[in-house]
Amino acid sequence: MKTLFSSLVPTVLAASFWSWLVPVPDLPAGHDGLCRIAMAGTVETILCEVPLAGYDLTLRALDASDRPYETFENAAKSVSSPVVLAMNAGMYHEDRRPVGLTVQDGRTLKNAVLGTGSGNFSLRPNGVFYVENGRAFVRETQAYLDEGHAPALATQSGPMLLIDGSVHPRFIENSDSLYVRNGVGVSADGGIVYLALTRKPINFHDFAVFFRDTVGVRDALFFDGQVSSLSYPAAGIAYRRDRLGPILLVTEKD
Repeated sequence: MKTLFSSLVPTVLAASFWSWLVPVPDLPAGHDGLCRIAMAGTVETILCEVPLAGYDLTLRALDASDRPYETFENAAKSVSSPVVLAMNAGMYHEDRRPVGLTVQDGRTLKNAVLGTGSGNFSLRPNGVFYVENGRAFVRETQAYLDEGHAPALATQSGPMLLIDGSVHPRFIENSDSLYVRNGVGVSADGGIVYLALTRKPINFHDFAVFFRDTVGVRDALFFDGQVSSLSYPAAGIAYRRDRLGPILLVTEKD
């Protein structure tokens, strides 16, 4: 989701509006793969379980020319193995450059942001999803910085959905702020990454409870609620609602 809003070019706004009207695809009947349908209350949700023992994660935010990738197809061209799953992964500015901490291939492209501002990113605490020494983590941003890390990839987004098992304190039960949303959680041992995309609008509170009670994680991070997108070739899903900022790619280990 963009932060620091400014006026949009009319053609871009029109394209974005029509893309939001396209429903999130369903999985084929009987599908057996990385992703399945799980229920977030009454909302069907595509839940993808990625074991790091068998899959690699790669973050793509800026290409060799320092330009955002913007599409799954562009990002996929930057890796040598076929992409089996891809999802938007973090807040961005209008030009699609990342707002917060971004570590790509072990190199810091953008430092963490702790200041206040408008939008979901500043609904603190926000957090960082990162992979370090073959394990995945979700940490509140200040805790991440205090601990000192050298991850292979990291993306900062916000708000946190769960902090050590607790729902974000500013979420409102039964809120009528409803969007299609996507986010990430990790298993307690850091060996499994859970990526989720709701098929219908949902509020923050119910999305957080889904990660806590259905997925069973203690820490989870919101990725977006306006451009939530997913590429999942095994199920024929190529769903992108707009030009993207940071993108998370999943490939099979060699």
